[in-house]
Amino acid sequence: MKRLVGFFALVAAAFAVTMAPASASVRSVYHGGTYVGSVIVEPGQLVQGDLTVFAGDATIEGAVEGDVTVIGGNVYERPGAMIAGRVNTIGGDVASMVVPWSPAPYAATSTTDYRLLWRILWNVVVVLLFLVFPLRTRMALDRLERHPGLSTGIGLLGWVAVLPLAILLICTIVLIPFLAVEFVAVVAAVFLGTAALALLVGRRLCEVISPSTTPTPFVALIVGLALITAAELVPVIGTVVMVFVALIGLGAAILAFTGETLIGPTAGVRNSGPPLSGPPMPAG
Repeated sequence: MKRLVGFFALVAAAFAVTMAPASASVRSVYHGGTYVGSVIVEPGQLVQGDLTVFAGDATIEGAVEGDVTVIGGNVYERPGAMIAGRVNTIGGDVASMVVPWSPAPYAATSTTDYRLLWRILWNVVVVLLFLVFPLRTRMALDRLERHPGLSTGIGLLGWVAVLPLAILLICTIVLIPFLAVEFVAVVAAVFLGTAALALLVGRRLCEVISPSTTPTPFVALIVGLALITAAELVPVIGTVVMVFVALIGLGAAILAFTGETLIGPTAGVRNSGPPLSGPPMPAG
């Protein structure tokens, strides 16, 4: 689990860099890809593929055959710019600088990225679930610390079983109303598991920053959710993080409703960190 925490801390540091002010230097790009710092597509230049820019601005004077995504900067569309795909920004604006009397060379499709907003709303629900069910959250955290591999495996089996179970309920006809119960149970389990994982990640980071103090559960939860959210916003890596959180979260939540005797003996298994301080939250 220490490697997992180190991974989240590294991703969070990268995300913090993307939110820094754009560098003064601007470089020309001639092909699609991911760049750090401000870039420019010069007039007459054709960029094939998607263009992604971190911590900088993207000035488009030529043509881009894919999407233009800027995180921590702005998109400037100069006269004659052509963007075949969508224009997305996180933490910035889209400015079209077209000569009023010149015909528009294309119909730009500009969309607002609501991923960060959805993740914030998701985190609010996670916090509320933690406040309402602190006992189950602590139990899921205990299972996650003691059995990280088992939590991942159980989570994978749980997701695989969702569809067959739904089909079985539909075939019975009488049990069709329980489809809603299954849906609610899976979503609640993912929320609960996410809270447990955020508690673990947040506590580990706080211990690295200040080894002499132990964070309160609420502080650890907020810090962990911030790190997970930052990791999920990173292209490509974010998808892997989301899948991992869904797997291990569901598994930890399922194990939280099982007895320790069903999981196996834990003799000789040392808890990797001190218990969370704050209001008493018994684990069983």
